[in-house]
Amino acid sequence: MSLLAELHPQALRIAALLRRREEKVAVADGATGGLLAASLLTVPGALDFFVGGGVVYSLRARDVLFDLPREAYRGMRGTSEEYAVLQARAIRDNFGADWGLAESGSVGGSTHPTGAPAGRSCAAVAGPHGEWTQVTETSLDDRIANMEAFARATLGLLEQTLEAQSIT
Repeated sequence: MSLLAELHPQALRIAALLRRREEKVAVADGATGGLLAASLLTVPGALDFFVGGGVVYSLRARDVLFDLPREAYRGMRGTSEEYAVLQARAIRDNFGADWGLAESGSVGGSTHPTGAPAGRSCAAVAGPHGEWTQVTETSLDDRIANMEAFARATLGLLEQTLEAQSIT
């Protein structure tokens, strides 16, 4: 089974939660390389809940998508929770969404610019009433396996957060 086919049921659940609330999400894919957005776009009529996003894989992409001054990142590492939260807030705000989803990680196969170990990912969700983070560590230097694991974990964080916020 392909990864997108595997993640499609979860994307359907996320879509239902967002549609029920009449809310939208914007996504900042990092080490996931577009898998987060692609997973959500497997849902027919995704425009109802998905605003857009981008793959943040370079400083130029970061600057364009987030429109933040370089000073905003001072002292942050790319695979940290605070960096992921900053990205989730920025993608949400710049795209005019209710929710921002961001992932920043080191998938392996090459040296991460900050020296982060392969197999480490930080995900963040920024919503109307708070921010949530999750760290995933696979201890693998397998680029494809890590990209898939990070996508699963990040979408899981979004789904759990939406479910928890629906209860309150």
